[in-house]
Amino acid sequence: MFEVLPQLAPDPILGLSAAYREDTNSAKIDLGVGVYKDEQGNTPIMTSVAKAQQILLERETTKTYITPQGHQGYIDGMLELLLGKNSKVLMADRVAAVQAPGGCGALRILSELLARCGDNMKVWVSDPTWANHIPLIGSAGLTIETYPYFDKKSEGINFDAMMDTLKQTGKGDIVLLHGCCHNPTGADLTNAQWDEVLKLAQEKGFLPFIDVAYLGFGDGLEEDAYGIRLLAENLPEVIIAASCSKNFGLYRERTGLAAIITETSATKKIAQGQIQSVARGIYSMPPSWGGALVDIILADNSLKTEWMSEVNEMRNRMQSLRTMLVEKLAENGANRDFSFLNTQKGMFSFLCISPEQVREVRSKHSVYFVDSSRVNIAGINQQNVDALAKALVSVL
Repeated sequence: MFEVLPQLAPDPILGLSAAYREDTNSAKIDLGVGVYKDEQGNTPIMTSVAKAQQILLERETTKTYITPQGHQGYIDGMLELLLGKNSKVLMADRVAAVQAPGGCGALRILSELLARCGDNMKVWVSDPTWANHIPLIGSAGLTIETYPYFDKKSEGINFDAMMDTLKQTGKGDIVLLHGCCHNPTGADLTNAQWDEVLKLAQEKGFLPFIDVAYLGFGDGLEEDAYGIRLLAENLPEVIIAASCSKNFGLYRERTGLAAIITETSATKKIAQGQIQSVARGIYSMPPSWGGALVDIILADNSLKTEWMSEVNEMRNRMQSLRTMLVEKLAENGANRDFSFLNTQKGMFSFLCISPEQVREVRSKHSVYFVDSSRVNIAGINQQNVDALAKALVSVL
């Protein structure tokens, strides 16, 4: 039976990881996989998470299923984090939500729900976007269109082209937006640009689909929520896929949230039943551990304060790494200005070099990142930044 299946091309990031592992160069550098790393190159368990784990070990008395929607405390805490403590949509009981197996699970649940809303549903995604957006959304039967977002020549967002394209959207179209820390470019909309997106959404009637995987890694937890809250408070409907992999370090626990803001509380009840039905048809019941940990942290003032401090430390460290890389590139005689990296935010940046240069720096210097030139800033440290800068300058 299975011999009829075609051979698929390897996933570019997973294939890159395999090549990195096989490389025998002791000075090899991994800037591909999107996980946070400390100065020693480790992805540690956050202190607040470790403390929550001890509490949960003592508190948990059963391994039976949790409720189909997930831990309600987790859902409530995450919605408050995303939408704000005094959110009008929360107070009006207009938000349906389920705990999902990671941000990927949230994206797929919401995509399957959209497919139930009608035939030929169209989702507009940024060019470029996170590579897994297209298979996650497209495999649900939704049509994918793209809008311009980042221009490598100008090393920034082509906002005019983005808005001109989104003016072609119609009522019922869906527009996927990165809540903050755009993956793969690191280039984020300004608050003023979010204001323009809101005006266009009100005019054209498209549905914003916000993916937020890096809350707190851009300018701060409150600051990074600006676009999410702006659209949620001023539009009748918004959907949100959130992940706890990065800002809680819960990569392997697969902890996410799928949320639907509806026009009325009556519609919210319908949406809640539908989204739980979608989840039931995919994986039946949600995993417990990660959501329970986030619930403990967000419900405890001391732990929440400690967690927020850790998020701030990670964000500040990544920004300092950007600055350090820019300085080292200049010191090593780079024939172009890389200061645009300092304006980008979060875990990723586009170096804006060609695929040929990316492959050359990989083959000659064992520096691994994807052909688009996206690098994981958190993979840089004091020990490898000089070698990285010299390697990049050598291929410019």
